[in-house]
Amino acid sequence: MQRTNRETTQQKKTCFFCLNNNVEIDYKDAALLGKFISSYGKIMPRKRSGSCTKHQRKMANAIKRARAMGIMSFTSR
Repeated sequence: MQRTNRETTQQKKTCFFCLNNNVEIDYKDAALLGKFISSYGKIMPRKRSGSCTKHQRKMANAIKRARAMGIMSFTSR
């Protein structure tokens, strides 16, 4: 079955941190950083999380710091 000229328009995801200016990215906030980790324990890519480049970099560094400090685990198991 072929599709006929349907426009598949998806709304672009907006950055969670740009929308909520009062939310700080901090390595000690494991609950917030947990939203941006997959079920396997990997950091979600920008395309999937919808965050902008600036906040994606800060978020990835915060997750890496939290893992090094023992606040978050490296894997899901």
